[in-house]
Formats: sequence, structure tokens, C-alpha cells
Amino acid sequence: MSSDLTVLTATELLAVYRSGEFSPVEVVAETLQNVDTLNPALKVFVHLDAEGARASALASEIRWSRAEPIGLLDGVPTTLKDLAFVKVWPRYSGSNTAPAQPAPDSFDGPPAARLRENGAVLLGKTAQPEFAWKGLTDSPRFGTTRNPWNLARTPGGSSGGAAAGVAAYMGPLALGTDGSGSVRMPSAFCGLAGFKPTYGLIPQHPRASHMGDIVHTGPIARSVADVALMTQVMSGADARDWTAVPHAARCHDRLLPALKGLQIAFSPTLGFAAVDVVMREAVRKLRNLGAIIDEVDPGFADTRDMIDMIYQAGAARTAYAMSDDERARMDPNYLAFANSGLRISATDYVAIAKIKRDALCARMVEFHRTYDLLITRQLGLTAVPADESLSPLSYAHWFDWAPFCYPFNLMQQPAVTVPCGVAPNGLPVALQIVGPKYADQRVLNAALAAEQALGFPRLSKEAAFRNCADYLKGTSEHVQH
Repeated sequence: MSSDLTVLTATELLAVYRSGEFSPVEVVAETLQNVDTLNPALKVFVHLDAEGARASALASEIRWSRAEPIGLLDGVPTTLKDLAFVKVWPRYSGSNTAPAQPAPDSFDGPPAARLRENGAVLLGKTAQPEFAWKGLTDSPRFGTTRNPWNLARTPGGSSGGAAAGVAAYMGPLALGTDGSGSVRMPSAFCGLAGFKPTYGLIPQHPRASHMGDIVHTGPIARSVADVALMTQVMSGADARDWTAVPHAARCHDRLLPALKGLQIAFSPTLGFAAVDVVMREAVRKLRNLGAIIDEVDPGFADTRDMIDMIYQAGAARTAYAMSDDERARMDPNYLAFANSGLRISATDYVAIAKIKRDALCARMVEFHRTYDLLITRQLGLTAVPADESLSPLSYAHWFDWAPFCYPFNLMQQPAVTVPCGVAPNGLPVALQIVGPKYADQRVLNAALAAEQALGFPRLSKEAAFRNCADYLKGTSEHVQH
């Protein structure tokens, strides 16, 4: 096991705490050193609570010295996305519409509460685009967050700060949200595991009601075991969320690599998506584990019209609940997107976002009567430029990057990102494993098997530091792993 504490996963850190070899105080100190060095280049944090983190680490050290940890993550450094509700921390939503000094939240939302109850050391909040609306992480408030694999590239969005921080060793665990790929896309761009559980498995409060029931909360980490552990901690009923699944998941307790005998569909394009590379070698390795894999599409057309309508209507609701002065401070692109939502009629919304969506969900229920799981590429390309204007013309809109992501938000299904290699341009690629609703354990067990079979390409800490130093000197093209 590495003597560099910040490269350890959460499960590895818990093992060294249990043995008494190292303490949370040492881990948090080294993590904060990484933040001090790398954050000026990457722009991961929008709020850093270094003093609170040190105090939490000291309390955890005392508990471990008495062999009395208070939960499953005692002493593990963890970050939360800007939009999360965290007691005494500000919330900016990546936007200049927030006051210069926002009033701190008066309560913990369910994810923050569960993390705190389980002893996690909450480091701070990570960057997102304004109102978490797109697949890059830039905002009028905090600027452009960059990918530590190559700082000319985006870490994705909208949980881009979360993923960039984990990839650059600023804490092993991060909380994200996923409305059309916002956990899975940054995970794929940054070579990480990311999990969008079944809708309601992790409760939310307040819920993203303006976006309907497509926004899931999920973890980002450097291993499948860690996302399973964080999911277990955050799952279960919360009286503040009437949509929450009533029972906590034991997905880490029951985690084991399992693919043998499963009937799996592999869909290279879902029948409609453009891709740069098809992962046939990765699929061959999974087949060698005993999975029964058929190359077959699930049988639905592109759902872009549905996700567009839900997002546009939600953006309109957000923007026009604010004053004229606040709208004047918004990202003009966001406001234009919101204005498109004003043109949606109630009749069209019901026809597409409700009736057509119901038919889509019924189709996938039928599909999973034959297939236990579905495997796809996670994204059709590697990380695009951090400057949105430089994106490839064929991927002019961030939804164009995510044809394998947003359908499964509409259907509320569990889906996990598993890194499976590095492309010729030196950037990570990933596959996605999707299961029917409530089959979260099956999805995570399959992901663990895939992780073990395919390897897990990580950016080294040395490369992350070198890339950031080169960027600050005026270069950003060095990618080593």
C-alpha cells in the first residue's frame, strides 16, 4: 500500500485507520496541501472549509484511537457539489445571481447529513456550471474548471469540480448530481467510477422539482468499492423526500464481482448514437468472465426531444422565478436556453415528457425481462476542450456528447461508469453498465468484475502535479499516466 496517503481510496484509508498506521489528521493535512497546490490551476473548489476539516479529522483521530468509529466513512475526506445543502456553508449554484456573500444554509440535505453522521470529513464544495445546466464546468461566478489529465480539456459537467478533485487527489470521495449524465460524464472524462443509482435510492431535499424526477444524486470515486460504500451511506428513507426508497441499500456489504451467467446486451450505439471508438476488446474480456453477451440494441429511438423539453421547461421555471436584475446577471447562453422553454405548451409537454416517456419506460421493462444488464460506451468521445467554442462541430451541444447518458435518467435506472482504457490521445475512456430499476446491487457487482478484468487506468499524482505546473507556466498539453 502506498505511503502517499492521498492516493489511497476510501476503503484503503479506512483500513489504515483501523490498523492505527496513519490517522485522519495526517490524511487531511496532506489532502489540503494538494488543494493548495493544484486548485489555482484546476479551479475545483468554490468553498473550502479547511478549519472545519481539520477539526473533524482531529475528532475522528480520537475516535479511531479508542476503536470507536461513528460510521462507515469516519475520517475520509469528502467533497460536495456546490448545489448541495450543507449546514453553515454558502451555496452559489455557480451563478452571479447569488449574493456576493450568500447566507449559509441552515440545515444539511440528506446526503450531507448521512455523510456527516458516518464521520466523513467534509472538505468543501466543488464547482459546477450555472444551475448545473450543462456538460462543461464553467460559470460566470467562478470561471473554468479543468481536467487534470489535460488542462486544455474539460472534466465534464455538471459535476466537473467533483470529478476533477477526485482525479487530482483532493479527496477520494465526491458527491455529484446527475440529470442527464452529470455524474457519469465527468467520471468518464476523468478516468473515475461514477454511479447514478435508481431514482430515490439516495434521498434529496429540497428536490430538484423544476427538473422533474430525472435528477439523481450519486457518488464519484477512484474505485467501484468506494462508490458502493458511499451509496450505502447515503441511501435509505428520509421523511423530507416522499420519493425516497424506504430501505437503505447494503450495496457495499454485498459487493462481490459477479458477471458469470448473466444475460447481457451490448449496444455499441443504442441504435442512434455516433461514437469514435467501439469497445469490442473490453466486451471480449467481459465475455471471458462467463457473461452471455449479445450485441443488440434495446429498441428505442433517440430520446433527445424528451430531455430537451424537460431541461428547457426547468430552465424557464428557474430563470423566470427570478427578478429582471437577476436574469441580467445570468450566463447569456443559459438565459437563451431558458427562453426556449417559454415556448413549450402544456399539451406538448404532456405528450412528450409524460406519455412518450411512459412508453419508453415500459419498453425498457420489457427489454430487461430478457437481459439482466445493458452495456454501452459511456460517451461517444474523450474529453472535449474546456473552451466550449472549441468543441468539435459534430458535438456542438453537450447533449450530443451524452446519448448513452440521458435515456437512463428518463427511465430512472441505475447506471455505473467504469473506466476501461486510454485513447490514443492520452485521455480516458469508459463503459457504462445499466440495469433495471432497483437492480443497483447487480449493476455494482458487475462493475466490480469489469474493474478487475479491465484494469482501472488512473492519472498518477505526479502527472497531475506536472500538468498543473505546466498549465500555470503557460502550457497545458502534457498528459502522462
